[in-house]
Amino acid sequence: MTLVHGKTPASATLPALAPESAAALDRLAPQHAPRGTMLFRPGETVKGFVLVLAGRIDVFLTGSTGRDILLYAVEPGQSCIQSTLGLLGGEDYSGEAVVREDCTLVLVPRSLFLSLMDRDPAFRSFVFAAFAQRMQGMMHLLERVAFQRVECRLARVLLERAEDGTLRATHAEIATMIGSAREVVSRRLDALARRGLLQLGRGEVRLIDPETLRALAEAD
Repeated sequence: MTLVHGKTPASATLPALAPESAAALDRLAPQHAPRGTMLFRPGETVKGFVLVLAGRIDVFLTGSTGRDILLYAVEPGQSCIQSTLGLLGGEDYSGEAVVREDCTLVLVPRSLFLSLMDRDPAFRSFVFAAFAQRMQGMMHLLERVAFQRVECRLARVLLERAEDGTLRATHAEIATMIGSAREVVSRRLDALARRGLLQLGRGEVRLIDPETLRALAEAD
């Protein structure tokens, strides 16, 4: 990663902090991480709290079979629950984080993070509120993977992730998003294409009938 100068200060992504807390965060040098950068892997020690100023980071969990599932994404104003768990509980990373969209980020060192947690109620409230939101999101993910049919999860992801009616992603990437296998996703996409609901291209899926897909997404 490379250092970035003259960018948005780190404190700008957080609620109003005490002046000394904001100043301490703003002294940290932002870093640029291009798309595809691996930020951490399972088993690595958590070195600090990540604040995303711009871009997006995807956090995955990989099973023993090598299949991935997308746990959550981190965008400006959001937190990484893996980092919070490591800093507060001493756990190593159990997932891996990959930059999905070019990122500008700040790494808050462990010592500064713990100091801010002790002395700044606004910072502490942000961390715990963000942690609670992440946990709620993880519960929803568990519910969808455990109880929702693949077609419903697939339709939901297509609708949520498409831009201008097109989702630019491979079948393997879509499988990771919904917690399924690539072969299963390919078969379901082919079936939806035969029904005229979407059109498949190389590395992209174009939505033809969003209304029917929406009804399918809400079927469960």
